[in-house]
Amino acid sequence: MGTTSNAQHDAESGPDRSHAGRGGRIVRSPIGWMLTGIVGIGLVSGLTATGPGPVPVLGAAAAVAVYWVVMRRVARRSTPEIARRGAGREALLGGAIGLGFILASALLVTAFGGYSFSWAGGGFLAVVWSAVVLQIGTAVTEELIFRGLALQALDQLWGGRAAIALTALFFGGAHLLNPGATAWSALAIAVEAGVMLGAAFLWRRSIWFVAGLHFAWNTTQQLLGIPVSGHNADGLFSVDVHGPDLLTGGGFGLETSIVSVVIGVLIAVPMFALAHRSGGLRPRRRVRN
Repeated sequence: MGTTSNAQHDAESGPDRSHAGRGGRIVRSPIGWMLTGIVGIGLVSGLTATGPGPVPVLGAAAAVAVYWVVMRRVARRSTPEIARRGAGREALLGGAIGLGFILASALLVTAFGGYSFSWAGGGFLAVVWSAVVLQIGTAVTEELIFRGLALQALDQLWGGRAAIALTALFFGGAHLLNPGATAWSALAIAVEAGVMLGAAFLWRRSIWFVAGLHFAWNTTQQLLGIPVSGHNADGLFSVDVHGPDLLTGGGFGLETSIVSVVIGVLIAVPMFALAHRSGGLRPRRRVRN
């Protein structure tokens, strides 16, 4: 009687267990944990990105926690890319590159007669505080999504080169939703930002490095009074724009200037080389679930 009961129980529960097993494998696959993490971090970002005071920073911290849970519990992977040890050094190094990139681009556009700056006259501390908290939230959440989740998942599936190309296209395409976006603005951001940040991550394998680069990039533009991907916010300066949009970026901002695109590519090339030398630019490899 016990044997019959066990057989009946196995027959009834077997398909459910099989479906549950397949479901678990799908969620733990690179595409599964990538989408799970994107949904979770996207929800956090949607609720906190434009909040008052320090809310964007708190949202960034919550996004890191969501990322850790997804990677450790769903993907069952370690998370050295968000390790606290060395985080400050990586963020400062990335920030220095981002600052240099924007200052060099803005200076060249100014030298060609595209920009002229004047002091905006706002409260210094209030403007800097607003820019810093807003851009911390933006940089951390976007880098967790595009480089932490998408790039690493696609890298695991198809290798580093394909992962950079695909995430660059996704990153540029996501900016089509921004005010004043065009096909050129999406392509420019894909090339200068998507490729550079992808190469930067595969070189350093640190979210803090790419978040620092992204943060300094956005914050410097905002403080200079230049639109950040089509968004205008209070800065320390006001900018008057002269000349063709191809030089200045027009109303979308410096990121769609041909000057920034060229400089971005020039920065990305050595990052690719360093990623290859360090073993970060790996070929496609077999996925283990």
